[in-house]
Amino acid sequence: MTDPNSFVMLVSAEQLLAPATEFVRSQLKASGMDASHDWDHVLRVKNMAKKLAAEEGLDASTIAVIDLAATLHDVQDYKYSGSATATAVSVKAFLTEQGAPGDLVERVLSIIESVGFKDELGKQAGHTLSPEQACVQDADRLDAIGAIGIARCFTFGGRFNRKLYDPQVPPRLDLTKEQYMATKDQATTINHFPEKLLKLKGMMKTASGKRIAERRHACMVQFLEQFLEECSGRA
Repeated sequence: MTDPNSFVMLVSAEQLLAPATEFVRSQLKASGMDASHDWDHVLRVKNMAKKLAAEEGLDASTIAVIDLAATLHDVQDYKYSGSATATAVSVKAFLTEQGAPGDLVERVLSIIESVGFKDELGKQAGHTLSPEQACVQDADRLDAIGAIGIARCFTFGGRFNRKLYDPQVPPRLDLTKEQYMATKDQATTINHFPEKLLKLKGMMKTASGKRIAERRHACMVQFLEQFLEECSGRA
């Protein structure tokens, strides 16, 4: 027998997808997001999150909530808005205006707030996520690595006029949350790999995410080896 609460959650989340899509696309257009955080990125995260959720055996109502949260996960991203709270405030306001049930609003916000790499830096060791949080977090991180991740990394660096590489600027390997969020303009694009991207394979939560991350991680390692060979004049 279908759980009435799950059914209500499924219907509510599915009904909100169309207005959420319109809301996100208008937000992205208004904020002038570059191709590293555009609608195509959102679509990839949505599709991957649903794929991971299905492989994890999650039910239809949970997958619908995951789809909605993945749609909304980059609204007013702090890297562009400059505000660490803007995403939660904007998403909550949108869902409330749409008449979303309170428990759905809480679940979506909980998923979105668990996505960021910076937020995990501030968590204690052993911190665990719910399956729905894990699927969206893994999906977003998988889009940050591999060939797509390399392309996105350099797109983002170009947006903020970062140098590609400077051997005189060493990577900051043991960053706190505050350090990671600060002095972005002093970073180089290549340093973003050891500072964050090369760590993501070991931070995957789902079995499928871990498997997919292996190949994408290897792609980045191969790229970096070639990049440094060319920079040094050895290749």
